[in-house]
Amino acid sequence: MAAPLTPRFYVTPGFHPSAGAGRDVIDPATLEVVGQRADVTEPELATALGAVGRAQKAWAQVDAKSRAAMLHALAGRIETADHTDCAILMSREMGKPYPEAIGELANCAPIFRYYAEMARDEAGKLAGTTQAGSLQFAKYEPLGVSVHIMPFNFPILLMCWTVAAALAAGNGCVVKPAEATTLSTLEFMKVFDGLPEGLVACLPGGADLGAALVASEATHAVAFTGSVNAAQNVAAEAARRMKPAVIEAGGSDPMIISAHAPIDVAAAGAVTGAFHMSGQVCTSTERMFVVEEVHDAFVEAFAAETRRLRIGNGLERSEIGPLVSEAGRQKVERLVADAVAKGATVVCGGCIPEDQPVGWFYTPTILTDCTPDMALMQEECFGPVVAIMKVRDFDTAILEANASRFGLGACVFTTSLEEAHEAHARLEAGMVWINNPLIDNDALPFGGWKASGLGRELGRQGLDAFRRSKMVILDHKPVRQDWWYPYPDDWFLGSGGRKLS
Repeated sequence: MAAPLTPRFYVTPGFHPSAGAGRDVIDPATLEVVGQRADVTEPELATALGAVGRAQKAWAQVDAKSRAAMLHALAGRIETADHTDCAILMSREMGKPYPEAIGELANCAPIFRYYAEMARDEAGKLAGTTQAGSLQFAKYEPLGVSVHIMPFNFPILLMCWTVAAALAAGNGCVVKPAEATTLSTLEFMKVFDGLPEGLVACLPGGADLGAALVASEATHAVAFTGSVNAAQNVAAEAARRMKPAVIEAGGSDPMIISAHAPIDVAAAGAVTGAFHMSGQVCTSTERMFVVEEVHDAFVEAFAAETRRLRIGNGLERSEIGPLVSEAGRQKVERLVADAVAKGATVVCGGCIPEDQPVGWFYTPTILTDCTPDMALMQEECFGPVVAIMKVRDFDTAILEANASRFGLGACVFTTSLEEAHEAHARLEAGMVWINNPLIDNDALPFGGWKASGLGRELGRQGLDAFRRSKMVILDHKPVRQDWWYPYPDDWFLGSGGRKLS
């Protein structure tokens, strides 16, 4: 492995050794030590925040065309860089299959190009005037220094989603990588070397560092992706300090299999929706509602597709890698045991694979006969497990899908145009996929309803999250207005009492 695996942090344009405590990074497939990450010290944090703050003030003054050119150059560096080491590190840190790791990195450049042009194209609004001779408009300005607290599952792509928007809006950025994927995140940071000195920092650490960044008076906006409990704490702290925050808090996404679904396509789509990255995706299918007319045929096809999946190290030929941690697997085991105890039937999986005695592996698991009282139907599992509930009809499926505190995404398989439109109109989720789970679009907002989050990433809303508006009233020819003080005497009662028209 060519990449340095020693404790360090990043501030544009390079790396710095950290004096903070070194912590081992463990490969969840082999339980071997991959390298060490740091917990940055308070002086290192203060120095980095000072550098980003100074750089941001200059960056905010760069004209939109020049700023866009620098972001396009950054995208070019991403496109031409050899990301092999970064992808290998990502797989070794959190178990993701190598094709998914290198694929994640390949999707990063377009978001910088998108926001480079979005920010250049749309910078405010000219309003119809309320008074003759007055130019009245709103313009956008950056918030300052934005904090980006990242998850382990898509450590690079999700960082790029919000960092690209923040930079395009004129902000400086401080990234706190997930503890599990610090090494790969740092390895990627070298693509930012061409930006102005100090503009972007990547500071490793744990929850205490994240809390310090959110609370700091030197930061002005927050982007967070993580668990609901952590998200609530971050959102509350940001609100106390009146900082705008984009919060993505995960979900327990439903999938509906209609009586009009093509069974073979739905089964294949369900495998990807439920088991992509071992189910460690915020939009993974966790609850499935299958209309009784096609239930048995679908379960049979779904199980057959699932049994084709290969379990193993992400650097070998496998679709199902390990869970990121022992705690992650223990949660999966708890939820499956609870469901079985309450009457669920294990169709396939439901155990630790015998041929993977080392590492945090778990077999792709399908459970049928599931009921709403099972913890698996109420909590986010974040593992390769899907709970299937047989329902009477499509309308019942919609009602059951909505019976959750989560509302991130939802998926439907159907060939009925009527059902497709009913689904996107009635499902209580920030995103709805019809016959094609999990995909996103840089130009469309990503985010959830209910407990699944606040604000949006991507699209125009993703850019607006990192800028604030300023209303401007500009009268180019100063004149005394008739409504200014002092009021004429005849405007008062007892002096003729001017009537309102």
